[in-house]
Amino acid sequence: MTTMLWNDRLVKEEEIKLSIEDRGYQFGDGVYEVIKIYNGSMFTVTEHIDRFYESAEKINIVIPYTKDVLHKMVYDLIEANEIVNGYVYFQITRGSSPRAHAFPTPTPEPVFIAYTMKGERSIEKYEKGVKAKFVEDIRWLRCDIKSLNLLGNVLAKEAAQQAGCYEAIQHRGEIVTEGSSSNMYGIKDGVLYTHPTNNLILNGITRRVIMSLCEEIGLPFIEEAFTTGQAIDMDEFFMSSTSSEITPIIQIDDNIIGNGKPGEWTRKLQAAFDARVQQLGSL
Repeated sequence: MTTMLWNDRLVKEEEIKLSIEDRGYQFGDGVYEVIKIYNGSMFTVTEHIDRFYESAEKINIVIPYTKDVLHKMVYDLIEANEIVNGYVYFQITRGSSPRAHAFPTPTPEPVFIAYTMKGERSIEKYEKGVKAKFVEDIRWLRCDIKSLNLLGNVLAKEAAQQAGCYEAIQHRGEIVTEGSSSNMYGIKDGVLYTHPTNNLILNGITRRVIMSLCEEIGLPFIEEAFTTGQAIDMDEFFMSSTSSEITPIIQIDDNIIGNGKPGEWTRKLQAAFDARVQQLGSL
């Protein structure tokens, strides 16, 4: 039986009882995070927890634990499930109240849920690269909040999957924003380009790691939006996320990127990323 976190208690999955009036269920009124676990340790856990609190603050949810307490709760959950490699997911909703669009008064108690998943690294995708599809970005204008409202992302991912692609590359008009569950990067003439952090994209934790890795390996980077036309003209292209790490994109729709293989700079970034992970222990 799987152990989960329900508010501040470790419980078995079947013990959890959620109200039909939970605002996370009815409105997507909440925020979440996913952290990668390597060899029993959480990667960039501080950054993920910080962003969790930032997202909650942006929608006026007060998390009833300190960051240190939350960190300990999640760590205990990972230990209870004996996760070596995988993920921990956690979310908080505004709580339960009779259905009404406005924030309820008085404010209900938030509901916190967390669970773990086992999962190994997708080595084949990292090595060979993947295909992606352009999809119009139809989401709301606060993509900087890691909210539970993911229907636009789901539709984009499904469009990509139906086309036989691993990921959707979303764009507003001609401007590339991000993937359905990832950030996007192009490399042209030895310079990395990626969309600047604003309300149109999520400032990915892996994205932040990549920025520091660029400095480490001497790859200049510019936080500047580029178009779909510029994307297919890049020498190299890749995506990043907690689950996908640094995954090369070798084809967008019918357009082969570069020579159709992961590029040299992408390989260098992958190697530098692996070195960061190895600081947690052996891969």
